[in-house]
Amino acid sequence: MTYSISKLKLVRHWVMALALMVFASTAYAEDAEQRAEIDTAADAAIVKMFEEDRRAERLAKDAIAWLVFPEITKAGLGIGGEGGKGVLRVGGESAAYYKTTSISFGAQAGFQTYSYVLFFYDQAALDKFRSKRGFELGVDGSVAILEAGVTAEIDTSDLRRDMVGIVFNESGLMANATVEGSKLTELDI
Repeated sequence: MTYSISKLKLVRHWVMALALMVFASTAYAEDAEQRAEIDTAADAAIVKMFEEDRRAERLAKDAIAWLVFPEITKAGLGIGGEGGKGVLRVGGESAAYYKTTSISFGAQAGFQTYSYVLFFYDQAALDKFRSKRGFELGVDGSVAILEAGVTAEIDTSDLRRDMVGIVFNESGLMANATVEGSKLTELDI
């Protein structure tokens, strides 16, 4: 039995299409697994935040969206860097996934992990955040950062910020966790 060149091309196209479909479904499953891991870690981080800081409930109550980074890893020796993955929750639902990164220079040495949540209080600020590729905290939007365990009372109406962040669950040997200057970029997952 002989096959013409056009029949062989057709078979080759079908095989390529089938291979692409298998690859796409595998990539989608990996993305779904990654989203589920981030969501699970974010849920645990939120519980930890409420346990560590009594102010968190008041901060959360009036927020229109939460950006939850369950674990940021920071390390440095003269030159430092940090990074982690998180989820934007709007109306209690996961709306998008983000990574945070920053680089720092100066007198620093050590390793640290921590968590943080940014609460959005203004729709325009949330829209600006979501529309900007590579949003930089402290540059592209005003943010007030609070550390868990600090006993000062706060009133979100007095902060006059679009966003308020709370840093918690700190461990390791570095001076402090700072999120200002961190670049937030949406993940394609």
